[in-house]
Amino acid sequence: MKKSFRDRLKNETILFDGGVGTYLYKKGIFINTCFDELNLSNPQLVQSVHEEYVEAGADVIESNTFGANRIKLASFGLEGNVYDINRKGLDLAQKASGGNVLVAGSVGPLGIQIEPLGKMSYEEAQELFREQLQPLLDGGADLIVFETFSFVMELVQGIKAARSLSPKIPIVAQVRLDDVNHLVGGGSLENFVKEISKHEVDVLGLNCSLGPLNMLRALEKLKKLTEKPISVQPNAGRPQRVSHRSIYMASPEYMAEYAKRFIQTGASIVGGCCGTHPAHIRAMRAAIQALEPTKRPEIVVSEEKIQTPEHVTPYAQIEKSRLATKLEKKQFVTMVELVSPKGIAPTKQIEKARKLYHFGVDAINIPDGPRASARMSALSLSVIMQREVGVETVLHFACRDRNVIGMQSDLLGAWALGIRNILAITGDPPKLGTYPNAKAVFDFDSIGLVNLLWRLNHGLDLAGNEIGEPAGFSVAVGVNPGAINLDEELRRLDWKIDAGAEYMVTQPIFDLKIFERFLSRIQHVKIPLVCGLWPLISYRNAEFMNNEVPGASVPQELLDRMKKATSKEAAFAEGIKIAKETFRHVRSEVSGIQLSAPLGRVEGVFEILEG
Repeated sequence: MKKSFRDRLKNETILFDGGVGTYLYKKGIFINTCFDELNLSNPQLVQSVHEEYVEAGADVIESNTFGANRIKLASFGLEGNVYDINRKGLDLAQKASGGNVLVAGSVGPLGIQIEPLGKMSYEEAQELFREQLQPLLDGGADLIVFETFSFVMELVQGIKAARSLSPKIPIVAQVRLDDVNHLVGGGSLENFVKEISKHEVDVLGLNCSLGPLNMLRALEKLKKLTEKPISVQPNAGRPQRVSHRSIYMASPEYMAEYAKRFIQTGASIVGGCCGTHPAHIRAMRAAIQALEPTKRPEIVVSEEKIQTPEHVTPYAQIEKSRLATKLEKKQFVTMVELVSPKGIAPTKQIEKARKLYHFGVDAINIPDGPRASARMSALSLSVIMQREVGVETVLHFACRDRNVIGMQSDLLGAWALGIRNILAITGDPPKLGTYPNAKAVFDFDSIGLVNLLWRLNHGLDLAGNEIGEPAGFSVAVGVNPGAINLDEELRRLDWKIDAGAEYMVTQPIFDLKIFERFLSRIQHVKIPLVCGLWPLISYRNAEFMNNEVPGASVPQELLDRMKKATSKEAAFAEGIKIAKETFRHVRSEVSGIQLSAPLGRVEGVFEILEG
């Protein structure tokens, strides 16, 4: 049986579809066409749009009825077709929905001023809304979405009309804002919440007008004003005119990144509006799947600490690895990140590791499919590197690609093969990588993984069964000083430490003010902190880090410095210089440093460390 909207709203992040009108426009429908009338004249096209959103992973699709009220249809001479257009629009969405996707009846503003700004009374407005709502309810809509409203009192009339026809239908009430977080019609967010809260609605929300960044700022404000669930459906940025067409510039990956930020900030529903297409929704689906283990892991590890078997003696911290020994003795540690090859030959990585080891670097970090890329197994490269070079490795271990059985098996095998240091991470969603349609697993996230490692280190499996001799992994976790929701990031850090994390490694640091703020918030944390540094290699690379990597805020001053570089070598040198300056600043505040080798050029690492 299809799960109801209200049931999903209790404990799920719900993904709505994207723009219908702008996607029809993209498919060649002229802008002066009545898009709602396409339900009658071109039903196959409308249904195909819905089907593409269902295939992309939407939980809710909206009927193509946004402007199907008497006032707007009259400009096309279609005022007598209100019932047929709305009922057909609902039917087409239902045909496309399959077995488990919900169908929302979409209702937009009337397109005419109502009192006190216009001649139309509240009662007349309600009657127009009822005329549009009746066929949507007759067709069996799972919920009603009032969207893109600029005036609160017009939205109120729509809600009253819906409640007069159906006291129980779920309602989502959404408004459009300007760049300073006011309704486009001039009202405040505070007034929107105050007035709509007088009526029975399930969700308050924001859609249209704004791109992801400004909508995130609006969400941060709205979250403080209401306890109700919040929906967020931004445009794909601001449109630009290209060859007489409106082109929305925000990429699916960019929208997906902000979908994660919306959820982390408190949104219960995310989706897209103008300029978003099925590709955007597919990317957002993958982003949600990456976060879902964080919100509700399928496999729950008991909060009670399981007792270590009497005959098991866990490894002391100083016995676990050379790296763990140095951290325990409060000696400064240096680590360098090297990425696995895309093929079968790790020769270049081994030679770089040998140079770094001879230079005196303590450990080599091996990411586990960074940005969901398909590369040589990080475990395999770690074992080869330790055997051929002698350097210790820190194996990144992601939850994305293995179920709990595979994770436990691989960790036991890693210990048997000599791996002693693990960095527990949740992992990037597949959409970011080589095979965007690959299925992610995420039986649990990095917190659950740390719990698993703690149990293996105490001679137990995840279920609490004895495994004989214990492992002795040194366990690291990631932390993001520049997280949009730093409170949530620090809560998760505390959970990781409670689960058994022994030291933490930050995302790349560029903005020292953000790093100092982070340090002031972790005074209570007693485990060692290793700072991540990523030498910039170009202005474009700096822009990418600033805009696309969560929490990696690059200050304008550094962007300007990279922009002034006149060649690749000059940019490389400037990036190394910036990294050296950052290193000098953080050196006394941290227990170690993790460096990335820019373009694989380890000489950059040497220059930074020598400095």
